[in-house]
Amino acid sequence: QPSQIWETMKIFFASGDAFTDIAFTFRSTILGFLVGTSLGSLLGLSFWWSRNYAAIAQPYVICLESLPKLALAPLIILVFGMGLASKVAIACALTIVVSTLTTYAGVKAVDRDQERLFYSLGATRWQVFRKLVVPFCLPWVISVLRVNIGLALTGAIVGEFIASQHGLGRAILYAGQTYDIALVWVAVLVLSTLAVIMYAIVSWLEGVLRKGTRQ
Repeated sequence: QPSQIWETMKIFFASGDAFTDIAFTFRSTILGFLVGTSLGSLLGLSFWWSRNYAAIAQPYVICLESLPKLALAPLIILVFGMGLASKVAIACALTIVVSTLTTYAGVKAVDRDQERLFYSLGATRWQVFRKLVVPFCLPWVISVLRVNIGLALTGAIVGEFIASQHGLGRAILYAGQTYDIALVWVAVLVLSTLAVIMYAIVSWLEGVLRKGTRQ
């Protein structure tokens, strides 16, 4: 009943665990989002330097994308432990591939005639990369931000389902195991609110970055 869910929510926040769980999930999501997006974008940009390197590395990236991350989660927990690092690693695993492939698509779309023009004017390879390739690929990197924040949150929750001492995923798992359906709804509602807030922040950031690239 809605009234029971409301009462459970008041207890959930009054007990003090709610803010700890929210903060834990928020930190792991944001860190996984930042690390995964940054590393994936850098990896995608690095494919511009060598077509042979890109041809060799791309199948491995696609292979990583095809692997179910839920199957990798226990191994990641075993390596990084039950703390924050393992949740960040899983979130990073979900976001890095999307960023890599999207940025690489931008790299392949770079106008070859513009590259030749830069070289004809005496530009070095590093200058072409910095002045042409990176600015051209920035809109591609920005376009994946809203997708990655959702993937990062999914990765953090998956990690908390497998093994964790804190987090909204752990709260949902505990409530399900104890058949406390009201607590399940409370945790899901809080998680949904957190997801909407993070999505709104990333959407605002995307708008700011897009304006910056146009200028």
